[in-house]
Amino acid sequence: MNIPLIDLKAQYISLEKDINRAVLEVLSSSDYIMGKAVKQFEKEFASYLKVKNAISVANGTDALIIAMKALGIKEGDEVITTTFTFFSTAESISAIGAKPVFVDIDTATFNIDCSKLINKITDKTKAILPVHLFGLPANMKDILVIAKEQGLYVIEDACQAIGAEYHGKKVGTLGDVACFSFFPTKNLSCAGDGGMIVTNNDDIADIARAIRTHGSGVYGRRAYNLMNDIHEELEANNIENTVYNPTKYYNYIVGCNSRLDTIQAAILKVKLKKLDEWNDDRRKNATFYNSNIVNKLIEKPMDNIESKHVYHMYVIKSDYRDKLSYYLKEKGIATGVYYPIPLHLQKVYSGLGYKEGDLPKSEYVSKRTLAIPVYPELSMEQKQYIIDTINDFEV
Repeated sequence: MNIPLIDLKAQYISLEKDINRAVLEVLSSSDYIMGKAVKQFEKEFASYLKVKNAISVANGTDALIIAMKALGIKEGDEVITTTFTFFSTAESISAIGAKPVFVDIDTATFNIDCSKLINKITDKTKAILPVHLFGLPANMKDILVIAKEQGLYVIEDACQAIGAEYHGKKVGTLGDVACFSFFPTKNLSCAGDGGMIVTNNDDIADIARAIRTHGSGVYGRRAYNLMNDIHEELEANNIENTVYNPTKYYNYIVGCNSRLDTIQAAILKVKLKKLDEWNDDRRKNATFYNSNIVNKLIEKPMDNIESKHVYHMYVIKSDYRDKLSYYLKEKGIATGVYYPIPLHLQKVYSGLGYKEGDLPKSEYVSKRTLAIPVYPELSMEQKQYIIDTINDFEV
């Protein structure tokens, strides 16, 4: 039996007719950039999360960069984040000239250890950027308390956690702004790159809308006014940088080109209707694993009553991670290592002065974590084979 870590083809086949129809509608309309489906998807995404504003962008990394720029974070500022995450979390901080300040994790949840936050705050700190890693919400209660006391922004990196909940609220609705990715492997995915910024703050939203389209047009002017404390009534403009819109040739701030393609938005509109069902299936698969994996060489991932985990990845720990990975590969079961090197030890950040041993919990789990298949389309036969194979593992 051969079981991939993620089966993108199985998901496509389940929605083939609807996806093909949606894509062909866009192609036949020639409405390729900032088209009708983009605006509809933004509206539906905001409704799903129960937030005021959803601003689609080209990818999750751009979402983080634009969100921080919209908050006014700039060169010389510091942003506190976890060291155990995908590189773009820290890369986005560096991309705007700010400094990532790394914090260790809780080994049970893989998320940022809030007890370590306060000692990392300086007069240069502008924000805390927690990651809801692998689909499990971070401890937002403590993060929000610290941020409020210290006058800091909270930027949620929810790229792996669409649909997850914390105390009954969807992640992405708890901080000042949040970012999502629609990369093909995500729980809600498109057929390429895509991302979203969400916020209940209209000013942040308008600045983000301006940045994503070269700082031009009505949103560019609004952003300029907001950033320069200018009070001016502007008429709403529903034509935003389409094939020909004369306002796009008036630029007010330096932005970038980061737009979600209309074709991708059309695909995401189809898939959004299935998201909760897929997340429930991931949770059921995880529960099945939790109940049936009994090998004492394996530590299963944590869930908790405060959160609704959506299992972007089902990540186990083992002191024999590499042997286990090789064994599973030989048995036809694909695995993934997330993440082999914590960010504070990456070569690119050697100039920050971190050394091995500084953030020991992250360094510990980076040598022991292994993701196994948990995608919604897994059959019972496949899941049972995975469990039986893991339970037979020995050293």
